[in-house]
Parts: sequence; structure tokens; C-alpha cells
Amino acid sequence: MEQFHATTIVAVRRGSDDVCIGGDGQVTMGQNSVMKHKAKKVRKIYKGTVLSGFAGSVSDAFTLTEKFEKKLEEHGGNLKRAAVSLAQSWRSDKIMRNLEALLVAADHECLLVISGNGEVIEPDQDFVAIGSGGNYAFAAANALFNHTEMSAEAIVLESLRIASSICVFTNDNISVEKL
Repeated sequence: MEQFHATTIVAVRRGSDDVCIGGDGQVTMGQNSVMKHKAKKVRKIYKGTVLSGFAGSVSDAFTLTEKFEKKLEEHGGNLKRAAVSLAQSWRSDKIMRNLEALLVAADHECLLVISGNGEVIEPDQDFVAIGSGGNYAFAAANALFNHTEMSAEAIVLESLRIASSICVFTNDNISVEKL
């Protein structure tokens, strides 16, 4: 059975009061077929205090997001502790180890990328992009973040629009969540 892949997720923090995450809506089966145009891959979790977005296999990403929400509950909403705990479980659990997804999470204090290799990465600057169009969106976010006064939401939206104009696995059906 083919895996469902492809997406672009962008997250930006402009100080603690301007935090936004966004993603495109395309779900692709294999390399040839668009299966869905309006999927929502970004969410507010943990009582509306944490933003999350995923890229990778859709079913794996849903599983990962559910496990992350449980870790946030276990750690009282502490994003860094929950992320490290999830990464440790992901790396060591026989079933979780096979999950093919990346997770971006942000709150008012930090922005993280969590991977199945057990990595929890806090970017050097307060923006990150993952997924098929991640490199395009990252380049756009970098320029907009460092050379404009645009809000986090405006940077997320424009970065995703730029990525969707270049990457065939990214569309312009964009959904965003803000803190």
C-alpha cells in the first residue's frame, strides 16, 4: 500500500505574543495523485496553549500528535519536557520507531521540531519550515522575518504561498492557527 505524503508547515514566533503556525492542505498518494486538497495539518492543543503541525505520513502524524498531547498532559503543558519525552519514546518504542512524520510545536516561550530520530531541535531563529516545500518556505520565512516587520501570521501565509508556487506537493489551501 502506498503512503500518503506531502505537505509544508511553517511556524513563526515574533516575541511571546505573536506566534503562528500554518500548513497547506494537500495530501498526495505516492508521487502521482493528489488525494485531498483541504486537509488541516495544524492544530491548537493542550488547552489552546500549544500549536502543532505535522508533515509526513498522515496516519503516522495523527498517531504522533495524539501521543504528543498525552506527553503535554503528563508534563503539565511544559513544551520542552513533553517534546524530549516524546522523542525518547519515539526512538525507543518498537512500534513508534516506524512512524514516518515530523512534528513542529510552538508556544509562547519556544519553537521546536521533533523527529523520529529522537531529535528535539530548537531553531536558531524563531521560524521553521518542514515538509516537501519546507526548504522553499524556510527561505521565504528567513527573508521576511529578517528584513520586514511583518507579523508572524503574515510571514507564515506568504511563505506558504511562495512554497505553493514552486513545490508540486504544496498547495495554496492554507490553514493557520495563532496563539
